[in-house]
Amino acid sequence: MIRKGILLAGGSGTRLHPTTQATSKQLLPVYDKPMVYYPLSTLLLAGIREVLVISTPADLPQFQRLFHDGSHLGIRISYAEQAKPEGIAQAFLIGEAWIAGEACALALGDNLIHGDHLSTLLRAASARPEGATVFAYQVRDPERYGVVSFGADGKAIDIVEKPVKPESNWAVTGLYFYDKRITEIAKKITPSARGELEITDINHWYLNEGSLHVERLGRGTAWLDAGTPDSLLQAATFVQTIQLRQGNLVGSPEEIAFRMKYIDADALRSCAKLIGKTELGRILNDIADGTHL
Repeated sequence: MIRKGILLAGGSGTRLHPTTQATSKQLLPVYDKPMVYYPLSTLLLAGIREVLVISTPADLPQFQRLFHDGSHLGIRISYAEQAKPEGIAQAFLIGEAWIAGEACALALGDNLIHGDHLSTLLRAASARPEGATVFAYQVRDPERYGVVSFGADGKAIDIVEKPVKPESNWAVTGLYFYDKRITEIAKKITPSARGELEITDINHWYLNEGSLHVERLGRGTAWLDAGTPDSLLQAATFVQTIQLRQGNLVGSPEEIAFRMKYIDADALRSCAKLIGKTELGRILNDIADGTHL
């Protein structure tokens, strides 16, 4: 099982200016939680308990105030600076010493994934001893993303970053699982025409080797990229709808840590106390008491 995961929360969030001129995009609220809670929850669902948060020098202290060392969640959180954003794959170079030659996952700080049986898919990806696993999701505007195309046998045959004429409408989400070779592979790729170390180039390396697994997320799963004003609002509305209609929390690392037995009921109550007199805090207390539906 992969033990380590990077949470990449850097960048300047220019598509959300002027709001992100004052704070990190990944700390903006998505309904009742900071955006970064959602990808952190995804990593926890995969069984990952060591997390490296990478952000800008200006924003990193805000994440440290939010998460501290992660012990309240039964996990260990470390921090590293990304002085200049030079592509998603740069995260593996920044985190080289922390990764220490192990397998590693990566989650983008503005991605929300929610759905039935998601934990099963994540843990299966984490358990693969070799190769890489990425997740694909059908979108209406694939030209905005890395796009994966499939052969007649259903296996991935190509991945293209932001294609002018997409071969499919399957976009690669911001969640990746790589084996212990990831750091060395990241060192081999070169900047693209836009001057970035592209995560697509890493995925291509595994694809060419024949060890890239692409899991297609079906209709029972939602993937939201909260990087624009519209998508941020859509993500908030989605979370609000699920929580109010079903009564189930979306993207709560405190609840997931409890369900995964990383923390006990008393620790969950302590988390609820930190949140204060909010609806989220009340629900966490109910979960700890065993009275939540």
